Amino acid sequence: MPARIAIRVSVSERRGPSEPLYSREVISANNRLRSLALAVGALSTAAGIGVAVAANHRAFQRRVTTSSVTLTETLPVHSLWWRTRAKDKGELLYAVIGDSAAQGIGATSPHRGYVGILADQIALTTGRTVRVVNLSVSGATVELAVRDQLPKFVKFTPDIVTVAIGANDIALWDAEVFEAGIRTLFAALPPHALVADLPCFHLPRNERMVAVANRIIRDVAAEHHLTVVPLHATTKRLGLRSIATHVAGDLFHPNNRGYRAWAEAFLPALGADLDRRIRPADTGSPDASAGPAGTATGGAADAPAGPAGHPSPASATPDSTLNTGGVGGPS
Repeated sequence: MPARIAIRVSVSERRGPSEPLYSREVISANNRLRSLALAVGALSTAAGIGVAVAANHRAFQRRVTTSSVTLTETLPVHSLWWRTRAKDKGELLYAVIGDSAAQGIGATSPHRGYVGILADQIALTTGRTVRVVNLSVSGATVELAVRDQLPKFVKFTPDIVTVAIGANDIALWDAEVFEAGIRTLFAALPPHALVADLPCFHLPRNERMVAVANRIIRDVAAEHHLTVVPLHATTKRLGLRSIATHVAGDLFHPNNRGYRAWAEAFLPALGADLDRRIRPADTGSPDASAGPAGTATGGAADAPAGPAGHPSPASATPDSTLNTGGVGGPS
């Protein structure tokens, strides 16, 4: 390479026997070579960084894809777990309408989703055993919940009801379809049902649709005097960094920590509802141990009808048994 570069060197003037005085052309050529070397080095470095970034991005995409596949494989596991749990008997009946979040997809076990956390809190607060009928179906939209879950729900007379549905509607957003489904669903709920608004998606485009959805949820809930759980405000406070700390590997479903945050959004309204309507079990009373552990002692089906055609809550008949008929779980 040096042999191909013609550099004129003037040696006509010397300061000493071994000290040639280079001409301006020589200095200019050296500067150009130095600049070329720096440019080549910079390009090589940039190329190296680009390759590393591309490799890391591909590895990241593979991890997300692998996590998504892994979570998909848990869908039947969680569904079976909740169907089995629905056969348990309990003094209180907790019914759930929702999607994969209600199934606990993304948690290390179904019970570590927000529904399991709330069920534990209900038992702890009331001192009563709890039967959970989780009607949720992974992938459900509001329209699908009305079609698949609501017909099963109306067969029960639950003491506690939570509804968290609508996140899947954002992908194919249609405000009219969403509102029609919400109106049908909320009209069938008892007045003590707790309905959550949609969680924070953090991305501006999605958040614009979420804002419309949550306005619909609040307006229709107000018409039916239902309590709205501030899930959006709770998850928004966690900030964008929560994607790294509160979200599962598929970057969509909550993880264990994320579901604890969801449960925390429900707990104030749930606690107030339990205090208002359901009398804690009197463990010192002979009646409290009249039946087998975890078994109710009366019949909720015989309770007087309350608003919206539902029987009065358990507080009206504290010794009554709840409907313990079977239920088809999510498919």
